[in-house]
Amino acid sequence: MKITVACVGKIKEKYFTDAVNEYAKRLSRYVTLNIEEVPDEKAPENMSEAQMLNVKEIEGQRLLKKISKDSYIVALVIGGKKMTSESLADFMADSMVKGVSHITFVIGGSLGLSNEVIKGADLKLSFSDMTFPHQLMRVILLEQIYRANRIMKNEPYHK
Repeated sequence: MKITVACVGKIKEKYFTDAVNEYAKRLSRYVTLNIEEVPDEKAPENMSEAQMLNVKEIEGQRLLKKISKDSYIVALVIGGKKMTSESLADFMADSMVKGVSHITFVIGGSLGLSNEVIKGADLKLSFSDMTFPHQLMRVILLEQIYRANRIMKNEPYHK
């Protein structure tokens, strides 16, 4: 299976980069992983609602250019469906059985995802009601994809 993570912004902290690289290495046994980064839009501190929408729209257009039309799109949003690690593994296994060979997970920037990206998603997924920095979310997502693959293969993984 091919997994793409389309995300806004570059990782700045070395410890996040190290974690992403570690999970990418671990995942290479199971999937073909591609991380597509788009630049984040500069956003002043005190933005109006219209300015925030504009920033999300610009970032959303950048993300949409990186998303393959033949992939199953999973948008990470706070209000999305919640899954356990086991149900994520079931979702991925079921997707493969149904002929899905490419899943794209989409992580927004500091303001979230544009309405256009969310509406175009096949699944809206939430990891928590809490908000996480998008750099940390990339690490959490990769860890969960790795865990799901271990579960699908009935391989041991720390619980």
